[in-house]
Amino acid sequence: MIMENIGFIGLGNMGYPMAKNLEKAGFPLTVYNRTSSRTAGFEAQSVIATDVEHLIAGSNIIFTMLTNDAAVSAVYEVITKLPIEGKLFVDMSTISQKLSRDVGDRLREQGASFVDAPVAGSTVPAKEGTLIIMAGGEERDIIRAMPYLEKMGKLTKHVGANGQGIAAKLAINYFLSTLYQGLAETVLFSSKLGVSREDMLEIINESASGSGATKVKTPLLLKDDYSPAFALDLMLKDVLLAQEAGADYPLTKPLIDTYSAAQQAGLGEMDVMAVIDYLHKSRLK
Repeated sequence: MIMENIGFIGLGNMGYPMAKNLEKAGFPLTVYNRTSSRTAGFEAQSVIATDVEHLIAGSNIIFTMLTNDAAVSAVYEVITKLPIEGKLFVDMSTISQKLSRDVGDRLREQGASFVDAPVAGSTVPAKEGTLIIMAGGEERDIIRAMPYLEKMGKLTKHVGANGQGIAAKLAINYFLSTLYQGLAETVLFSSKLGVSREDMLEIINESASGSGATKVKTPLLLKDDYSPAFALDLMLKDVLLAQEAGADYPLTKPLIDTYSAAQQAGLGEMDVMAVIDYLHKSRLK
């Protein structure tokens, strides 16, 4: 395999370990983050870019992992003003389908290639390189990116054209939003009936109701510690994106109402399972 020069933009809670896995694999890597302190730890092996222009100039394949539509728009507004012919851009952010397709169109007009490749998984799978990656784009571009995607995820699934990776991500996070709220409600209900949180969670996880998601959130619920693995703000953003993309089902509005109220209660930066605190306190009023 011929190793290409790799760029990675966005070293947040997810992006940092993803970029680290590329570095550990020995790929020639340049990193950039708007908050420069986030690049700490890359000095020994990788190049730290001073700005987006610096990173693009030295990279053939560029991965972006950014927070939302606004952040992606800002970064790609800069990128599309640069010489980018022949470069491949892989956006791993969770954003709207419309923006992803618009960015892809603009890049292709300038001779570059684009894949949307959002991920399923939180900070632990990001560190372990076991994310699920849902890719939308041309097969040749996904094949080109695959040696690098394989270091960040345990499965890369090509689900269609540009925008379809986003579609799959919005669907899986819609499911997770129902699961986490349901888990919180179940724990609160069982406690109301006199069943301990510890016993209920063991029953859930050892039964057909259990899943990787319930098991990952169990320690947080037992410790009542909601340090963010996947922030409630991000879950609300994704449910709203799902609604924008056409989700209009009996649970859609209640989910948005609950996560919005939890955000307004000051829980947005905490893990999504902090929704249990909102649900508990709202029933005490």
